[in-house]
Amino acid sequence: MFGQTAKQWREAHPELKGNIRDYASINELICLANMENINAVLIDEGVPQGDRLVRLNQIAINQMRVLENDDNRNLLK
Repeated sequence: MFGQTAKQWREAHPELKGNIRDYASINELICLANMENINAVLIDEGVPQGDRLVRLNQIAINQMRVLENDDNRNLLK
């Protein structure tokens, strides 16, 4: 989701307290929550871990594109 592991992030930012989620944008947190839920569904469906990783990555990329698209920001007004 963030392009690096939590350990890699901590090593790159030793001056920061907390974890990578504490510094994530609202869009990243929304996407991450969605990925956690989708992963649970895929586990219940018996999808192997490697296949889940590929599918979740594709879904996360698409969701972040939608969330970051400026044209969509006025939809809830």
